[in-house]
Order: sequence, then C-alpha cells, then structure tokens
Amino acid sequence: MNGRERMRQALNHQEPDHVPLDLGGTGLSTLHVTAYHNLRRYLGLPPVPARVPFVAEQLALVDDDMAARLQTDVSPALPGLPTTFAYDFRDEGAYQAYTDEWGIGWRKPRAGGFYYDMYHHPLTGATSLAELLAHPFPDPLDAGRFAPLRAQAEATIAQGRAVALAGPCAGIAEVYSWLRGYEEYYIDLARHPDWVGEMLDRLVAFKSAYWARALAEVGDLVDVVIEADDLGGQHAPLISPRTYRQVIQPRHRRLFAFIKAEAPVKVFYHTCGAVRRLIPDLIDAGIDILNPVQISAAGMDLVELKRDFGRDLVFWGGGVDTQGVLGTATPAEVQAHVRRNIEALAPGGGFVFAAVHDIQANVPPENIMAMWQAWHEYGRYQ
Repeated sequence: MNGRERMRQALNHQEPDHVPLDLGGTGLSTLHVTAYHNLRRYLGLPPVPARVPFVAEQLALVDDDMAARLQTDVSPALPGLPTTFAYDFRDEGAYQAYTDEWGIGWRKPRAGGFYYDMYHHPLTGATSLAELLAHPFPDPLDAGRFAPLRAQAEATIAQGRAVALAGPCAGIAEVYSWLRGYEEYYIDLARHPDWVGEMLDRLVAFKSAYWARALAEVGDLVDVVIEADDLGGQHAPLISPRTYRQVIQPRHRRLFAFIKAEAPVKVFYHTCGAVRRLIPDLIDAGIDILNPVQISAAGMDLVELKRDFGRDLVFWGGGVDTQGVLGTATPAEVQAHVRRNIEALAPGGGFVFAAVHDIQANVPPENIMAMWQAWHEYGRYQ
C-alpha cells in the first residue's frame, strides 16, 4: 500500500495498514526553516538551500529525500506567484519588511527574528462600506498561480503520495481581518455585519474563481484542498457560534459546496484553538477534515472529539502538542504523549497523524524523531 492509498482509506474513515503521516504536506503541518535544517543535519541528509514558499512564517518545503526518509504520505501542490507580483524586501532599520499582493505590510526583526508579523492593514480607518469595496483585490486567475500545479501533482503521485492542493491566500474571514486589522474586524462583526458579509462575498468570489481554474487543471489528481481561518483562542472561540452562523457560515457553505462540485476532493479546514463549540457548525458548512486539532486548547480532549465527531470528521493533526510538549519535553515524554494521542484518534480510521500546527524553530531534532518513532511504532493497524 502506498501513501496515497493509505491516505484515501483514512480519509474515507477506513483503517489502512498504518496511520498516514503528514510532515510537510501542507503549509500548516511543516517545519520552520531552522528546524528543517537542524533535522536534515541530524538525519545525515546533505545540506540543501531551503525552499521557503510560506514566507511570513518562514516555513520550509520538505524535500523529496527527507519525505522518503520519513515515509510521509502527502505532499503539497502550491500555486506559483502571480506574474504581477514579486517579493520586494526592504530595509526598515531594525526590520526587514515587504508588502504582499493584498497591500498588507509584514516585517521581521533583523536581530533574532523568526517570522514576519503584520504591521500594516490597508483597510484600517475605513469608515464606510464603499471604502472597503473600493480596495483592489489581486487577480485570482493570473496564469502564474496555475503554471506549476500539474507538474507538482504528477511528481507527488509518481512518488506514491497523496496531493494536498493549497489555495491562493488564507481563509475568507482571516483575509478580511488582515486587511481591516483585528480590532476593527471584531468591531465590524458587532456593529457592521453587513460590511463583513459584503467583503466575505467578494472573497468567496475571488476564491471560487481560483478553485474553478485550479481544479480544472489538476482536480483529477488532487485528494484534498486546503482552506483555513483561525476561529479559536486558547480558551474559547474568538467569535460566538451565533456570529459564525449568521455572518461566516453561509459564505463557508457556499464556498465549500462550490469546491466539491468542481472535483471529487475533501475539504481540509484549518482553525487553531478552542473550537469545539464551532465544530457542529463547521461540519454543517461542509468541511470534511479538521486541522490542527489543538489539544492544548480548552475543550479539545481527543477522546471526546473522536467520540462526538469522529463519524463526520477526519482529524488531521493532534499527533503531538507543539505548544507545551514537542519543544520542551524529553524524547521519552514525547513518545508517551504521541502514543496516547494515536490511541485516542486512530480507531476506525479518520485520522492523519501530524503535529499540532507547524514545528517551530526551537524544537530539537531528537524530539522530532521521537515523535516520528512513536508514530511508526504505535500507528500500525495490522
């Protein structure tokens, strides 16, 4: 059984020979470039220039030699840069900065910085819906986005792995919050939900155009498509279920139904945090897969999640807590922790092993391999 077959069985709530492994299959389940170089050295793999397509988070694309060494079961198909955009990094004193194609500004400290953080939101200060609607969006159909997709997907399938197709940007709610700035976004949800709705409709249209073209190009090769918004904090959802149902869910439902009508794919949906209260509504919106299953957040007990939602959802993540375990525990503690998580999520299929979000720069390679060894040993079904 190859990785693609293994993934397909798991995604259909069947038990394959082994729990599938994702390390580097999405931009939400890979490694910071520092951790990636450290792990390559630890494994004795030759040094290579890291490919960092996830620029803001400084996340590496896992090379084929590491994917083969670790027996991963899924790889990403990533859109290319649009022909009208290139990263133009600029010096801002203590920071290196750039502006993305949406007009959002990002900067990273030159001394000891690991990531680019947002610092400019182009719609902060807008006082009318007309101002919001006047902001130009990128072209979702720029040919540069689609040029590399087919070759990437074909190469992944030739290596026996499943294909996870990435979108052109973050999720609809997340992009609007980045454009607007968090404070005004949450004020809008309370005071101007019609403004939010209009902007989300624009974003659904943008994404639908992209997904239609991308799935026309590679829908016959793709197993899952990636959508993502962060709807949860450490202790509770960031918005009430009522607000989600009234403002965001109708747009999610429309977008996810559109995607599934274009190709026989599963919708992978990423949201960090304590989102248990939102899960029934996310299922109703049409998601098939929940990631990253943040077990360190309130209410995200794996046994309870599997019991209550395991018939409807694939859990992609939850394999190891990156917040409080992977970076600081001993290798033996990591292994024991991973074993418990596999025992909770693996029965009956519907589980893809991945860390809870991306592996951070400070995680020692010994702990990454302790995670891997526990997956390898305890993830067997047969």
